[in-house]
Amino acid sequence: MQKHKQNMLPLIYSCSGCSNVAQLANDIALKINSDGLAEMSCIAGVGGKVKSLVKKAKSNRPIIVIDGCPLQCAKACLENIDIEPTEHIILTDYDLKKTYNSRLNLEDESAVFEQIVIKTKNIHLSGS
Repeated sequence: MQKHKQNMLPLIYSCSGCSNVAQLANDIALKINSDGLAEMSCIAGVGGKVKSLVKKAKSNRPIIVIDGCPLQCAKACLENIDIEPTEHIILTDYDLKKTYNSRLNLEDESAVFEQIVIKTKNIHLSGS
């Protein structure tokens, strides 16, 4: 992807914790990134206050956050640097049950993925 086009895309951050919904959040963000709908950036780097990643987060681009569960760890990392996401998605709000030692398959959760893609496209088109 060309750099100038990439800089116009929304940023997407995801939880990537140890539960099934956390890993699905990461899988969804990776797929949206690879489809060219948003640019994925590193929420751990934001939480660790890595200067280049904080600068990117503060670049006034729309921000989408996908958290796996109500703990909202990815959103909290952004709040620690005074950033409110444009769109915040919590996967357990989509009737997914948080469990450990198991995985959710992106293909099996295609309806959830498609709803998130629509939200991402709407943000990209509106430029919010």
